[in-house]
Amino acid sequence: MRLSSRWFLALLLALPLAATAASSGKKSDAKDILRVGDARCTRCHNDVSDGEIENYPVLPIGRTKHGTVADSRTPTCVTCHGESETHLKQVGTERPLPERPFGKNAAGDPKAHNKACLACHEGDRLMHWGGSTHSRRDLACSGCHQMHVAHDPATTREKVADMCMSCHKEKRAQFARPNHHPVPEGKMVCVDCHNPHGSAGPKLMVKDSVNETCYTCHMDYRGPFLWSHPAVRQDCSLCHNPHGTVAAGLLKMRMPFLCQQCHEPANHRGNFPGLNGATTNAVGASGLTQGRGCMNCHTNLHGGSNPANSAGSRVDRR
Repeated sequence: MRLSSRWFLALLLALPLAATAASSGKKSDAKDILRVGDARCTRCHNDVSDGEIENYPVLPIGRTKHGTVADSRTPTCVTCHGESETHLKQVGTERPLPERPFGKNAAGDPKAHNKACLACHEGDRLMHWGGSTHSRRDLACSGCHQMHVAHDPATTREKVADMCMSCHKEKRAQFARPNHHPVPEGKMVCVDCHNPHGSAGPKLMVKDSVNETCYTCHMDYRGPFLWSHPAVRQDCSLCHNPHGTVAAGLLKMRMPFLCQQCHEPANHRGNFPGLNGATTNAVGASGLTQGRGCMNCHTNLHGGSNPANSAGSRVDRR
C-alpha cells in the first residue's frame, strides 16, 4: 500500500511535465495546412488562438489566387512577409512584427512593403505605379487590398466606391448632388474611369486622356465633325464635373454663365429675328430672352456636320 502511494505521487508530479512536452511537441510537429512549409507560420496562425477565433483569420487565403496550390507562381508566407526570425523567436518581452508587416502596420515602411507585392505584380495595369499619385503619397498596397480574405474589397465592384470614398470624401459629397454619374446606384464604379495604380494620362484616367476615357461610353460625341467645339476637343472636364453637379447635364454651372467663361457676351454676333439691336448683355426684354440658355440656338455644342454649326455661317431672315 505504501509503495503504490509513492508511485501515485510520482505520477501526479510528472503530469505537468508531460503536458508541457506534449504541447511543445505539438508545436514542433505541426503539419502544413495550405502550402509546403507554411507550418512555420500556421502552427500559431491557425485561425484559433487560445480556443477563440482570431480577429483576422489568415487561412481563407486558400480560397484566393494567392493560395492556389496548383500554380507554381503562388507565393508562400515567407515570400510576402520575409523570414521574420525575430518574430518567430520572440526576442524581448513583446513579439516583434514580421519582417514585412501588412495592414495598418505597413505604414512604417510602405515602399518596402509595396516592393514585396510588385515583385510579382508588375506590368499591365501596374506599369505606371512608380510615378502615380498614390505611390508618391506612400500609400501601401494593403491600404486598399486584403490578401487573406476570399473577396478582396478592392476587386469587388459592390465595395470599390465606398473604399475609394473613405479617403476621397469630397467625391462622396459630389455624388450626392442631383446630377451625377450612376455610381451611388451601383451601375458604375470608380475604376471604370480611374486606374488607382497610375496611368499615362491625367487624373489617373484609364485611357491616355480625359476625352478618350469619356468616349468609351459617350462615343456619339467622339466625331469627327466638320465643325466642332474647340473646348470639347481639348477636355470634357472644362465644362462638366463627372462626379456630380447641381446643374443639368453635369455642367459646372448653368448657362449662360458657363458659356460666358470663354465667350464674352458683349461681342455676340447674332440676334434673334425681329429683335433689332438685341445683344446677350442687353437689359431689356430681348436680353432676357437670349439669356435663358445658349442651347436655344446652339443645339450641337459638341459639334456637328451641318453647316449651321459653322462659326462663319449666318442665316439672314430679314
